[in-house]
Amino acid sequence: MNRIDLSPLYRSSVGFDRMASLLDSSLRGEQSSNGYPPYDIEVLDENKYAVTIAVAGFGRHELDIQVEKGVLTIRGRKEKTDEERKFLHQGIAYRAFERKFNLADHIEVVSADMNNGLLTINLKQEIPEAMKPRTIEIGTSEKSSDQVLEHKNKAEEAA
Repeated sequence: MNRIDLSPLYRSSVGFDRMASLLDSSLRGEQSSNGYPPYDIEVLDENKYAVTIAVAGFGRHELDIQVEKGVLTIRGRKEKTDEERKFLHQGIAYRAFERKFNLADHIEVVSADMNNGLLTINLKQEIPEAMKPRTIEIGTSEKSSDQVLEHKNKAEEAA
């Protein structure tokens, strides 16, 4: 039973249907995930984040980073070499991988760096001005109380 019933949320909220599908896919994804490659998600500041993935043995040209429809996808595919090697023990995984992260609204990828076998993707949440909280002044009703409407009846208009 890996299904969450969010129908009570729908009775009093609008636009949270995307969250339900994210939760659903997240629960399904955890079962099939093998944990390769390992990664960290770090909060750097109030609106800044970093995703760091261990990509030992992969070169920059063997990695692909894409963002599409709010999903950050990192793929790694090791190029085949003609060099034949004999291992006594092979513990470094050079297998291809694909790792996906769902991004919240207004999260943008700022940069990607690779250092010492770690790929770090820097993210920033940039809320548009229209979405930021703003204060609304409460006006007074002076205009409506000062304004007096004159009513004339038909007899006064004829005279």
